Amino acid sequence: MLASIKDIGKIFLFIVGGIVAIIVGSFMIRGTMHMWDDSEKDNPNKKDND
Repeated sequence: MLASIKDIGKIFLFIVGGIVAIIVGSFMIRGTMHMWDDSEKDNPNKKDND
């Protein structure tokens, strides 16, 4: 009984950890993409202003 509860706990932690990793990774990817978009948008404006 205790072994099955521990196995379920390990599986549950593995699933939760994977979900958290996916969420954090998606936010990191969005952040880098926004940085690239901002830099691409800022560069033409800076050239026009200069």
